[in-house]
Amino acid sequence: MQLYTKTGDKGQTSLIGGRVDKDDIRVDAYGTLDEVNSFVGQAITELHAERYEDLIQSLETIQHELFDCGGDLSNVSRRRQIKLKPESVQRLEEHIDRLTEEAPPLEKFILPGGVKAAASIHIARTVARRAERSIVSLSKTDEHFPYVTLQYVNRLSDYFFALARVINHRANVKDIEYIRSANVFSSGTAPNEK
Repeated sequence: MQLYTKTGDKGQTSLIGGRVDKDDIRVDAYGTLDEVNSFVGQAITELHAERYEDLIQSLETIQHELFDCGGDLSNVSRRRQIKLKPESVQRLEEHIDRLTEEAPPLEKFILPGGVKAAASIHIARTVARRAERSIVSLSKTDEHFPYVTLQYVNRLSDYFFALARVINHRANVKDIEYIRSANVFSSGTAPNEK
């Protein structure tokens, strides 16, 4: 298999059902999801297989779902079939609830960091938020936009926040609280909403 095609040498790329410039918002959106997927892959390599087996399995499922999201965003054909299903959003919500129960109570904003895998997941979280911003922009231009993708990416960054805390907790590493943070729950603000 030849990896290079030379078809993008003039700054365009192929979609499912068309071609666009490589700086098109659609390409930016699914390209940013590819970045998220890469940081997830990095985090998996940093996790101890036995201590984090359940989390690794969840992350591998997410990697496949991120490919589904990218495929759905890159499809502009008239007969689109969306790969990502609402059940994936619901599953993420269930994981978030479970992870939140496992982690110690959170009162203040925390700084990204901890063990290497948690830091990688925090990067994935922030890149997922960037992807979400691009996806919102894309949704304004596409009358057949797959909104389940936007819902999924929104939940995904929340999942990553909860996951990073559990990774640190299982490694006996405390989250570092932001020193000027008020109690984030006093105003009802979720710690990851930005």
